[in-house]
Amino acid sequence: MKNIAIIGASGSIGTQTLDVLRKEKDIVLSGVTVHRNLSVLKDIIEEFHPSAVAVTDESIMVEAEELLKSIGFQGEISFGSEGLIHISTLPDTDTVVTSLVGMVGLKPTIAAIENGKNIALANKETLVAAGELVMPLAKKHNVHILPVDSEHSAVFQSLQGSKHEEIQKIILTASGGPFRGKDQAFLKTVTRQMALKHPNWVMGAKITIDSSTLMNKGLEVIEAKWLFDVDYDQIEVLVHPESIIHSMVEFVDNSVIAQLGAPDMRLPIQYALNYPHRTRSVAKPLNLLEISKLTFEAPDRETFRALDLAYTAGKRGGLQTAVMNSANEEAVALFLENQIHYHEIVEVVEQAMDAYRNLGEISLEKVISAHDEVKMFVRNKMKR
Repeated sequence: MKNIAIIGASGSIGTQTLDVLRKEKDIVLSGVTVHRNLSVLKDIIEEFHPSAVAVTDESIMVEAEELLKSIGFQGEISFGSEGLIHISTLPDTDTVVTSLVGMVGLKPTIAAIENGKNIALANKETLVAAGELVMPLAKKHNVHILPVDSEHSAVFQSLQGSKHEEIQKIILTASGGPFRGKDQAFLKTVTRQMALKHPNWVMGAKITIDSSTLMNKGLEVIEAKWLFDVDYDQIEVLVHPESIIHSMVEFVDNSVIAQLGAPDMRLPIQYALNYPHRTRSVAKPLNLLEISKLTFEAPDRETFRALDLAYTAGKRGGLQTAVMNSANEEAVALFLENQIHYHEIVEVVEQAMDAYRNLGEISLEKVISAHDEVKMFVRNKMKR
């Protein structure tokens, strides 16, 4: 029997994790957090009976307490950022699923690691902003960081049974997003509604926008560097529109091992929760005859400049990846609010990276303070 907690249970990854749990009878849900979706929280409590819950939006504290009282919830209730930390560190929890979007996931992830919890990592910003801090911490506490991103899960699975020194190259695949084949002139016409339509995956709004700009793939490059302890020159991105091969590893003998599967996030979630074992999947099996062909192409780095910005930030080191991540997070939020144009997302990220190049050595305090400062920089830069 394994106990898990879900940080961000009402989001895309959180709800798909719950779907996996409906089949996994040997996994118990010990705790959950939601931001303000009390309807989802009520349903989770009534179906899964967690012993502790947290609501991070403190403005609805009274409403939340009244609801939980009305359904007879007898467990622990906490609120705000303290609630995130509490659920991340429950004594009986074995694995914490970090499915929050953005930098808000960093502190609870670190708290969980310091308390010896394995991490099923869906919050890529944790490693993008602070991988240099998080990975040594996980090693110190003998904690497994189990990737939930389909690409990193594919690499992780492909590496099973291999030695680190046998890795020649990691190949991350990308769908290319909804604007594959378009030029920069087209990107200036992109609306919020257009960017939120991904051709293959069902995801939250922020990651869907990131996928369309290829920033998501850039974030994944940085995440892969820390997860698998490789140089940036050992990480390649390949556009694969069918999203069937989720990623590959090329070894020193030039052989390549790939992981294939239907484009369903429940597959990597299920693998992370059951690692090192496998159980029967909730997703449909892959039918290669129906697919008939798999295609590949190089990413258009001239049109989708976010990918190279990520490589640049990673190679600069220090706080540059944190700056890039925070600037992108704020720019995407502004775009989703219809406050800036689509093509301005990458432009202001590059401006922030140039403005904050000399912040010194990385520390958790600097990552957090830079996050707030860079977000303000982006807001001020984009004022109409």
